[in-house]
Formats: sequence, structure tokens, C-alpha cells
Amino acid sequence: MVRVLPDVPAIDREFDYAVPDRLVPPGGSVLVGDVVRVDLHGRRVGGWVTAVGVEPPAGVTVRPVAKVSGRGPSAELLDLAGWAAWRWAGRRVPFVRTASPERVVARLPRAAAGSGQGAPVPVVVDDVARDAFARPRAVVRLPPAADPFPYVLAAAALGNALILTPALGAARALGVRLRRAGVGVALLPRDWAVAAGGATVVGARAAAWAPMEGLAAVLVLDEHDEGYQEERTPTWHAREVVVERARRAGVPCVLVSPCPTLEAQAWGPLLAPSRQAERAGWPVVDVVDRRQEDPGRAGLYSPLLVERLRGAGRVVCVLNRAGRSRLLACARCGELARCEACGASVGQEEPGTLRCRSCATERPALCLACHATVLKNLRAGISRAREELEALAGEPVVEVSASTAGTDLPAARVYVGTEAVLHQVPDAAVVAFLDLDQELLAPRYRAAEQALALIARAARLLGGRAGGGRLVLQTRLPQHEVVAAALHADPGRVAAADRERRRALGNPPFSATATVSGAAAEAYVAALGTPPGVDVLGPRDGAWLLRATDHRTLCDALAATTRPPGRLRVAVDPLR
Repeated sequence: MVRVLPDVPAIDREFDYAVPDRLVPPGGSVLVGDVVRVDLHGRRVGGWVTAVGVEPPAGVTVRPVAKVSGRGPSAELLDLAGWAAWRWAGRRVPFVRTASPERVVARLPRAAAGSGQGAPVPVVVDDVARDAFARPRAVVRLPPAADPFPYVLAAAALGNALILTPALGAARALGVRLRRAGVGVALLPRDWAVAAGGATVVGARAAAWAPMEGLAAVLVLDEHDEGYQEERTPTWHAREVVVERARRAGVPCVLVSPCPTLEAQAWGPLLAPSRQAERAGWPVVDVVDRRQEDPGRAGLYSPLLVERLRGAGRVVCVLNRAGRSRLLACARCGELARCEACGASVGQEEPGTLRCRSCATERPALCLACHATVLKNLRAGISRAREELEALAGEPVVEVSASTAGTDLPAARVYVGTEAVLHQVPDAAVVAFLDLDQELLAPRYRAAEQALALIARAARLLGGRAGGGRLVLQTRLPQHEVVAAALHADPGRVAAADRERRRALGNPPFSATATVSGAAAEAYVAALGTPPGVDVLGPRDGAWLLRATDHRTLCDALAATTRPPGRLRVAVDPLR
């Protein structure tokens, strides 16, 4: 007799079924986690065994399991799915699906060659990497041009390690290097069975749910990358999942990033290479101060950028316009209009009044620097940028956006695009942010952190200081901590300023937040009420913001609230 969780998201409960002898594998047994087919409410659905040897309630007629398909997530992963459902206000099924193989796995193979504690230990020569894995938890600030492979080797040297990268392409490359070092590797999701049999696992976000035989260490590369968080609900984050797995298993967990998030720095001690090594891992930065230029007449390309454009080597220009707000600048002194409370951009929705797009603070429409009352819109667009760039360069310019992802870009020396260009062009001699202020003043509490992450990504295309690449930042905020951090190769400047700003405003990691939206949001918020320790703010644009001092308080309140019928989105830890 087994208990089964049906693969039906709307039904987050288990049912008891009998297992006919003919379905039991010869010489084996049905195990917790096995994938089965069962009859439920007149239709046949998939599901997972969550318990064996159960006693059904008296008087209940038990139906037989229709099919035992193969192996599935371990009992440990099923339990973790329950925790994740609580942590991100969802149901277990989406998590168990992610933890399951894409194809039927009838039996598990033997451990991969070179896996486990008996494997040859790769040589680890990096002192910071060695120190990081000697601790139960650590956060490493590694400059963009530095090779993270010593940390990968340090993790694999401990046994079967779980290693996450933001993109599957990077995971494949790491897998190749590990195999050359003699380490048994499983690339998720393709090698699910190999991972379950015993191997070091490398993969992207979904690999956080990989089966692990004898987990010995956890490593997350580029922990700041937003790709680790699922955009659909439940909005789970791979970093948080593997941190919890490491805690439960009692193994070291190391988070690596050129610009660690404040959440990561609040979780574990920060380690960094020497100042000399960190500076060497960032490119030379040119800061172009555009405050003295007329906001109405200044073009996208400063004289310094034109000079760089006419030099040798590949040039990449970044202009993030889609999804960004217009910026206002003083017509007299060129200072950008910002919110006094949170520093985000402001808009002029009514004559004479400026309103913050982030915290809704209002103030009179005047320049805080010179008190002039005439403000001008700054507008930019990718197509216009490409046309002007072609005229300046005297050669074809390729336009890049999210829509060109997965396609072969035409060969060119000059590219312009949204931030997608930083993921589609492999390297460059010059990377220029045409209007960095759109990132610095974005109406999001993570704006500074996200802007620095973009700059770090650009720095990877250029390589270290010795390579001669140039990073050009065009801005009307040359004194901003993000600009200073890039200029001095010191991401700690952003962390220090952002930490105090978020603490003052009560933003994460000094609180836990969730947004509630959708047709059923009002009914859900009414059912939630006013639980102790949870502030309910809104509605604003049809959505409510829930804020608590910690995740336990917030998640307990959400778990205790019945979801009404209708479309509902509850996003815990929203990124934007």
C-alpha cells in the first residue's frame, strides 16, 4: 500500500493506492519518490509515491496503481518540496516536477567514474577557495575576469558536489573541464539518472533539485544572477534552495559573485582576494560626466566614446530602453530629477508636481541642485542609436535585443542593443553604457545592485585590466556609488551604501516581502486580514505589497490563508 501525490497542481493532497504484485520490479520494490500512474476522479494522471506501507482509513475502498513508470525524486527532495511550497507560498507539485527526470528512468546506473570520496582529489591551489570550503558557509567576491574553476575543483575535491551556474552553456563548459580533471560529472537535466547514481552535478537553476547521492559540497557561481529565480509562481530561488539543502546535509556551501547580493552577504561571511588581485580582475573604466551638456541637445555619443569607437577592436554599446521609465533632467544645470526619499527616478504626472515611480513620494517640480523649474525629458531608442552609430563609425552596426537570442548574429565590429547584447556577444575591446542613469534610477529598490551586475557582465567581455579593454560609463551621476565601485574595482562601495538605504526603508534583506495581484487578489488579502508582524500595503496598480520582519512570519501567514477561486499571483521575494 502506498501514498501518492498526484501530478495535478490544483490538488495538493495525497491519496492511498494498492500496488499489484505484477507491478513490483523483479527482485525490487516500489520506493518513495517512484513515478506512477493512477486513476483519479475518472481520469488517469501521473504522480509520485510519498510513503510506502501505509494503512488506509477504515472503510475506504483503495484503488490499484495503474502503472509504476520508474524512479523519481528521493524522500529528501520530496520533503524539500514541502518546505519550498511553504517558503514561496505555492504547492508541492511544481517543485516535485522540477526534481523529476525528463524521461523515464527504470533503474539507476552505478556511480560515475571519478565520483565520490574515493575519487582522485583535484589539486586546489587557490588559498581563498580552500579557505571558503573549510567553512560551513562563505560568500566569495571574485572579480569578473577571474577564473572560478579553482572553486569548482575545491568543491569536487570534497566528493559529490552540487554546482550551479546561471546558464546551461556555462554548465556544459564546466562539465568538460571537470571531466578532464578526472571528476565524474552529471549535467542536469540530461544526466538525471547519472546524478542519482552518484556524481558531481553541474547545471543551471533546475539543477538545484538534482538527485544527489552523498552530497558533499554546494557551490553557486554568479549568485547575483536573476536567472536563478523563477519568474512564474511559485517564484522560487535556486540559491535559497541549495542553501537549505546544504544546511540539511551539513555540508559546506559557497556563493561566488563579482558583486554579491545583500541577501548573500547577510547569510555568510564575505571573503575576497587581495585588492591588487581584485583590481586586476576589472577593466579600465572611463566615466563621462554629461551634466554640463544641454539635456535637449546632447546626443547619445560623447566625444570620448566617438574616439573609442574609431579605434581598433569590437565595440559594444548598451542602451536599455524597453521597460525603463523616462528620465527628467534640469534644463539649466543638467542634474537628473531624483526622489529625495529613495533616490529613484521621478515623473511629472501633473503640472508642478514630481512623483517617485518607486515609493510614490511627491515634491514640487524643481531642480534640487539649482532650484530651476524647467525640466526636460531625456529620450533614447535602440533604432535611433544604431542609425547614429552607423553614421559615426562609417560601417554597418548590428542591433541586438532579447528577440535575437538563439540566433546567429551577423559578423560585425560594432554592436548596439539592450542588456541582451552582453549575453550574445562573446568579447569586446570597448563596452559603453550610453545612458547608465536609466539603470541607476530605475524605480526598484535593487536598482544599484542590478546596475552593478550589468557592469560586471560587461567587464567579463573586456577581461582584466592588463587586457587593455575599456568600459565607458556615460552618466549625469558621476558621484553615484555604482560608478565609483566600477571605477575603483570595489563592489563593496555599493553594498555599503545600499545596505544603509535598504535598512532605512525596510527593504530586503531587512524584511521579507510578497506581492499579491490578479482578479482574486482583493479576496485573498481580505482572507489574510492583518496577521501579527505583517504589514499590508496597497492596493497600487491593482497589487498589494506584504511586508514582514522575516520570512517565517510572512510565510506562516501566507500558508494559513485559504486561496479563493480565480486568478491569483502571490510572488514571494519579487525581484522587481
